[in-house]
Order: sequence, then C-alpha cells, then structure tokens
Amino acid sequence: MQEYKLFIDGEWTESSTEDSFDDINPATMEKIASLQIAAIDDVDKAVEAALRGFKIWSETPPPKRAEIIFKAAGILEERKEELARLMTEEMGKVLDETRGDVQEAIDIAVYTAGEGRRLFGETTTSELKDKFCMTVLRPIGVVGMITPWNFPIAIPAWKIMPALVAGNSIVMKPASDTPLLTIKLVEILMEAGLPPGVINLVFGPGQIVGKAIVHHPEIKAISFTGSLETGKWIMSECGKQMKRVSLELGGKNPLIIMDDADLDLALEGVLWSAFGTTGQRCTAASRIIVHEKIKDEFTQRLVEMTEKLKLGDGLMPDIDVGPVINKSQLNKIQKYVEIGKQEGARLLTGGNVVNPGLPGYFFEPTIFTDVDPDMTIAQEEIFGPVLCLITVSSLEEAIEVANNTRYGLSSSIYTKDITSAFKAIEKIDSGITYINAPTIGAEVHLPFGGVKGTGNGFREAGTDAVKEFSDIKAVYFDYSGKLQRAQIDQ
Repeated sequence: MQEYKLFIDGEWTESSTEDSFDDINPATMEKIASLQIAAIDDVDKAVEAALRGFKIWSETPPPKRAEIIFKAAGILEERKEELARLMTEEMGKVLDETRGDVQEAIDIAVYTAGEGRRLFGETTTSELKDKFCMTVLRPIGVVGMITPWNFPIAIPAWKIMPALVAGNSIVMKPASDTPLLTIKLVEILMEAGLPPGVINLVFGPGQIVGKAIVHHPEIKAISFTGSLETGKWIMSECGKQMKRVSLELGGKNPLIIMDDADLDLALEGVLWSAFGTTGQRCTAASRIIVHEKIKDEFTQRLVEMTEKLKLGDGLMPDIDVGPVINKSQLNKIQKYVEIGKQEGARLLTGGNVVNPGLPGYFFEPTIFTDVDPDMTIAQEEIFGPVLCLITVSSLEEAIEVANNTRYGLSSSIYTKDITSAFKAIEKIDSGITYINAPTIGAEVHLPFGGVKGTGNGFREAGTDAVKEFSDIKAVYFDYSGKLQRAQIDQ
C-alpha cells in the first residue's frame, strides 16, 4: 500500500504532522493507499510555492499553456482504462461510469486547450473621437480549490484546466475519500510539462486544511463543489476578505413525466437519473413528478425495473449499482428512509442496507410513493439511491412542485408536446433543463451550474469556465494627443 506525501513545488514533500489517513475501497473495505495530513504550515508552504509558480505561469503565453494542457489530454486518453479501474476501486461506481468520468476530464482538457488561442475580450466603440476601447482577461493569482468525492477526476479537471489556461496557479485539497485520481491528474500535468509550483496538493480534513485554504490571504479566489451549508460558510468567510468565490452546491432535481410522454424512454431516463452513481450526483433525479393519468402504469414498471438492478463491486461485469462512499453516507441514507416512513410516504421497494457478498457500504435502490412535496425526503438532498414519486394533475402543478425547493441545478421533462417543453424551459427555476432526457449528462462546452441554493452565479465548463478564473480589465487607448473627458466633453 503506497503512502503519499504532500505535493508542493513539484516535489512530494513530508507533512509537518505525523498524521495520515487511509484511502479505502467502499465495496471491499480494502486499504488502497495512505496519505499524509497537512498542517496549516504546510498550506502556507503550498501557497508560497504557488506564488512562485504564478509568476512563471502567468507570463507564459496562453497558447503555450494550452499546449501543455493538450498534451495532458493525450496522456489521459492513453491511460483511460487504468484510471477508470483505479477510480472504481477508490470511489465505487461501476466501470462504465468511471470510464465516462475520465472521458469528461479528457474532454474538458481538449476543450480548454482550445481556449488558449481565444481568451476573448471585447472591442467596442468610444464616445470620444480618436479613442479605442477593449477588455482583456487577466489571471487572478493563486486559486484555492476544494473538490468532492463523487467525480474524482472530472470535477478537479473542470476546475484545474480553465484555471491553468487563464494563467493562475493552484492550491488544491481533494476529497479525503477519493484523493488518488486528483494525484494521478496532477502527475499527468507535470509529465506534460507544467512548471513546478503551478499546482500543489494538500490532504486532510476540511475543518483544518480546507479552512486554512479559505482563510489564506494570498489565495485570491476559492472554487468549491460540495454541500450547501459548507458553501454558505465559505461564501461568508471569503466575503470578509473580498475574495472571489465560486460555488457548485446541492441539488434536489425534478424529472417531470407528462401523460403524453414516451413511457419506455422516460423509464430508462428515470432509472439512470435516480440510480446512476448510486444516486451520488448533484444532478441526480430524486423527485419524479408524474401525471396522475399514467402514474399507476409508470410506477408498476419502474418498481419492476428497479428490483432487477444488481448491486456489487463495480469492477465486476453486469453490476448496475455500486456502493455508497462511506459509513457516514450509508447512515445518512438510512436516516432519511426512516424519516420518509414516519412522515407518511409509502415505501414501494428497497430501503435497506444490504450485503451482496461484500463487506462494503451497499444500500438498495429505494422508491417512495405518495410523497407530499413538502416532506423532508422531497426537500433535502439525500445523495443516495432514494427516489420520491409525486403525483400531479397538470403541467402547471408539475412546474410548481418542481420549483418547490431551495435548490435549482438540473431538471427534466418528458413530453411529446412542444408547448409543454417550452413552458418548462421558461418556468422551471434551474440552471439546466433537459427535454426527453435524464437530469444527468452535461457536456463540457455548455455552462454547468444552478440557481437559488445551488450556486452563486458562476458557471463551470463552456466559455464561462475561463471567466470564473479571470479578472476582466477595461482598457482605454486615447490617441487624440489632448485631454478628453468622457461624459463632460459632450
């Protein structure tokens, strides 16, 4: 079992603590690796290295930055299967999904590399004669990144690649449950030619290492993906320092099925949206809003399909659902199931911790019906394979129920009526809406993010990703040879 030190200034560096933690396979409970825990002093060293790295990297022409990112994409492609198998061991989701996770990192690297020859500003007219106006994008400086465990290489790549092409340096704390894929990604970037100090890794609990990153005065921006409560705290703390902060937080995503929907297509979409990644996606569909006219047929068929799903080690063939990430998450899911029963929802299938011949953290795919939109299980993010069925009688009621949550990330509607589809696009409060497709499946060239409690206005992926990690500077070039006073000389 390999032990990993901290990665600072291009070197594996001993932590100043003597503490470490184990990285554990959630399906088999085997120890995969041991990682040293950083102290606040180690975060300081990482920031010092990042400041040195920033000077070199920010002065590197963007197309040259892009060449390194594009080379890293090629190495990721070559090692895709190796990385996918490691991710299944570390995080638990099935091999098809981890291959997709790695592919997403490849895609964002290729896409972002293209931005190295764009990094568009704007040119515009001036209100005065002999004067030229434009905007340029400038790097922010040292960026702190704190990433979750459910997409161990895709989400770090979504943050790292745009930040790098924009010219920033990075201090990152990956999730303690899944640090290895971030380590592999950083090793690949270094192999591709990234200078020392441009990216630095520190490991350990959020209460120590995460706080040190958020509070460090030389870290000019924070990019965080995780829970709403932690996001609120980060935003509050960064506000005290007038620090840039971008947040990707929770979701309680609705999937609407109208009475004219293609039921076969809708059922496939629900099964994938609800139980893909064992429900451990911020975009998972946890609320199915189904029209009363088709509710009985839909429910019967959904339960039959759900009960055929096979749980087990994601490395094994024919496995549909892997483990949840850890004991704490398993207990949380069980707690919400009990709350659902107590509040009067009717359990149709699942609801139990199970042992599919393995000692890991497995929970049955679970479906509740007769769920009131205001019940706890219909309002709070469970982050597990628990699905709520809510019955409605019209599109208007479906949209009202869809919007009855503090979150607003992803949404979906299954309908053959174009009017219903466009009303859903217009009226549902979310950053993403799918028509006749699941709530999961974002592509890297479109912006990703949500409204309300899901985020604070920034978007990851797409052209907005570079802006997340850039300052916009307005430039005025006066070639009149005399003093001109905008607004006054009119």
